Amino acid sequence: MKVIITAAGRGIGFAIAQRFSKDGASVFIGDIDTETIQAAKITNERINGAACDFSAHDQVPGFIDHAIGQLGGVDVLVNNVGIAGSTCLIEDVSYADWDRTMQVNLGSHFYCAARVIPHMKAQKSGLILNISSIAGQFGYPYHVDYAVSKAAVIAFTKTLAMELGPHNIRANAICPCAVNGPRIETMFEKEAKITGLPLEAIRNSYQIQNSMRTFIDTDEIADLAAYLASHSARRISGQEIAVDGNAETLRPPIIESDNAEELT
Repeated sequence: MKVIITAAGRGIGFAIAQRFSKDGASVFIGDIDTETIQAAKITNERINGAACDFSAHDQVPGFIDHAIGQLGGVDVLVNNVGIAGSTCLIEDVSYADWDRTMQVNLGSHFYCAARVIPHMKAQKSGLILNISSIAGQFGYPYHVDYAVSKAAVIAFTKTLAMELGPHNIRANAICPCAVNGPRIETMFEKEAKITGLPLEAIRNSYQIQNSMRTFIDTDEIADLAAYLASHSARRISGQEIAVDGNAETLRPPIIESDNAEELT
């Protein structure tokens, strides 16, 4: 199996790269951070990669073509690029932040998918996995640009599945809830600041939002990615599959409306 994974120098992307490599796949990763690419290659000799800003449409074709050349083809594309976007009320989101979040979280997926599709059509097989979020399913207060971009990724995935199904190409979206690691801790700190609530209260509010009262690990997302790429999942397409302990809501604490001026 030949696998291309974006934003895979660390975190979710790197965990997915490690899992596919463990299963015997040839893996080519991309990341905007050159140092993380080099570290990943040193960690696992089955992983190759190159730097790329996937939000820049003029960089993506060269990266994808180089990756396919190195791998000798492509069976799976994992679109993992994403940024957290703003942490504020909707009316306080800057136009620049909105545009940047859409360009990174949605544009990158489109650019990469559009480039690999002709190759997959030619071989009459392939899988495109897009990393979305439960924020795209529920909405997400204080994170409107992130939530909207992730909802768009789900719509993009379903459209890919419709267009590509006749060519035996599948597309699915993986929707994690809060993932253990420094990124989610940074987000908790920002929400504590904007709401005026204790950091621990913010953290606990997220943990109780799903039935299993848990955050998830990157390895759990990687396990699902590996399954969806397996023969056992050969008829699974057009799906948004959550790894979230059964999320019941995605709503951080909201302070009372008569205090709302303190947030602006």
